[in-house]
Amino acid sequence: PGDQELTRRSLAQSNFQHELYIVEDGEQAMDYLMRRGEFAATARSPRPDLILLDLNLPRKDGRTVLGEIRANPDFKNLPVIVLTTSKQEEDIVRAYKLDAILFVQKPVTLKGFVEVMNGLKGYWLDQAILPV
Repeated sequence: PGDQELTRRSLAQSNFQHELYIVEDGEQAMDYLMRRGEFAATARSPRPDLILLDLNLPRKDGRTVLGEIRANPDFKNLPVIVLTTSKQEEDIVRAYKLDAILFVQKPVTLKGFVEVMNGLKGYWLDQAILPV
């Protein structure tokens, strides 16, 4: 919840104009993408332009989620940025092997988080052309 609030606040401070959808854990992330359960209605689960993925999710960790995203042909080109507290070389290598487009260590301060979000927003949402 604290990371979710930091993300919301930092995106708001960076004038983020896109719709933000947050799920609670790795199981919900896959339910959202697969439109299962509470996310079965398309209006409740629009396809994301970009995923910010934490590796340390409850119920199903982000490493597993990223592997499942990349194993599904419908999501093969969906941009995923790993945003996590991990600095482990193994996590970095594995994320890139699973085609994460970026691995960012999560800052611990609001100011640092806002700076990272400004950078991500500026490049990935304002300048980069993402697949439809």
